[in-house]
Amino acid sequence: MSALLFLMFCIFPDWSKQDTALKIQSDAQRRSHQVTGYLDDCTCDVETIQDFNNNKLFPKVQQLLESDYFRYYKVNLKKPCPFWSDNSHCGLRDCAVKPCQPNEVPAGIRSESFKYTEEANVISQHDRECEKAEKLGAVNNSLSEETKQAVLDWTRHDDSTDNFCEADDEHSPDAEYVDLLLNPERYTGYKGPEAWKIWNSIYEENCFKPNSIRRPFNPLLPGRGDEGGTFNTWLQGLCLEKRSFYRTVSGLHTSINMHLSARYLLQDTWYERKWGHNITEFKQRFDAQITKGEGPRRLQNLYFLYLMELRALSKVLPFFERSTIQLYTGSNAHDTENKKLLLEILNLAKSFPSHFDEHSLFAGEKKEAENLKEEFRLHFKNISRIMDCVGCFKCRLWGKLQTQGLGTALKILFSEKQINSLPDSGSSQRFHLTRQEIVALFNAFGRISTSIRELQNFTELLRNDGSKLPIL
Repeated sequence: MSALLFLMFCIFPDWSKQDTALKIQSDAQRRSHQVTGYLDDCTCDVETIQDFNNNKLFPKVQQLLESDYFRYYKVNLKKPCPFWSDNSHCGLRDCAVKPCQPNEVPAGIRSESFKYTEEANVISQHDRECEKAEKLGAVNNSLSEETKQAVLDWTRHDDSTDNFCEADDEHSPDAEYVDLLLNPERYTGYKGPEAWKIWNSIYEENCFKPNSIRRPFNPLLPGRGDEGGTFNTWLQGLCLEKRSFYRTVSGLHTSINMHLSARYLLQDTWYERKWGHNITEFKQRFDAQITKGEGPRRLQNLYFLYLMELRALSKVLPFFERSTIQLYTGSNAHDTENKKLLLEILNLAKSFPSHFDEHSLFAGEKKEAENLKEEFRLHFKNISRIMDCVGCFKCRLWGKLQTQGLGTALKILFSEKQINSLPDSGSSQRFHLTRQEIVALFNAFGRISTSIRELQNFTELLRNDGSKLPIL
């Protein structure tokens, strides 16, 4: 042994042990965000979800969302906040949304209809007239026209109880079509007290949480962390329905944070802007050590939300199997191709081996279950209204779309109407979806699917110490 090596071992006698310790610590840090095994309140494991989504479903969903039918979404971004008077808007350039010019949207999408096929529009109008006649036929003919109209208005109100979110009025002069591909969800710089005011309102006022429990992941509150397990002890003590509500909202929050971390502004110069994966941002939101154990639970809730929306897709298959549903844009060739791809996606979703069981919710005593379901519905509807308080227009756009998509999934899972009833069945309780609901449903699931895929990307980047950062 040379004198130099001997001197090094004398000065650092535990050098090899220290190197091993550093390696173990580094491996632990790489694994600190990972979630494995079975999920709480489900019969499925993380690995099955990852393989199914990343290798089978994700590519097909992305292809579908690039089509004209799903890329154009009509939204009103000018509605005032219904909960507080401060309607200030973000001035950052990345918060802006560029709406479509009328001639940029396919004529078939812009037409006044249920947005299926020309034939379906006629059938739908005929069905509505028949349904109206049937309902009025049950009303005493001696009633005044005003009373008859009141009966019809009440019927429409009764139909609205199927909905879990507050939808925009498509006929409002402030409602505009937006090309989602040209206005992607990504980091905009909108953060701090303004953004946290939105999430605080959602969690503190709508997630069935008493004031004695503080949010464990709000950086604006003192004592960040799980507070000795207090929050999670309370959460596990909730009934399945209320616990599922919280996990659904947390999963949506996690998914949005995943998108912002994966499409982060990494370079901003006068000649070039580059977007890509920000490992530091990802770890701040999901690393177990940095978040004091909360990060992995957030990721678990992302998988929970994925299972819930995946189950909705499998359940709504009979609705889209109808010949009258053709995703109408006016281009017969493209419409037929899109319908075929959509059915492939829904049949693939149906083939998933361990679906979320919606029948486990609201399964108690009938009156109590109905009251709980209504409370669940109104709480989520309230969250959809909070989206009109988001100061960043880009964030508001994607917040409104994803809450409407999740609300549509809940409508599919818990509607009392028969999804598989046929148009000629004579039933006035047939299930239907508007084009807005269809576009929101699949785009919202596309966002969740993307988050699952991006989690794998971040895992690979951390394994390589971030040495190969993809730039978008």
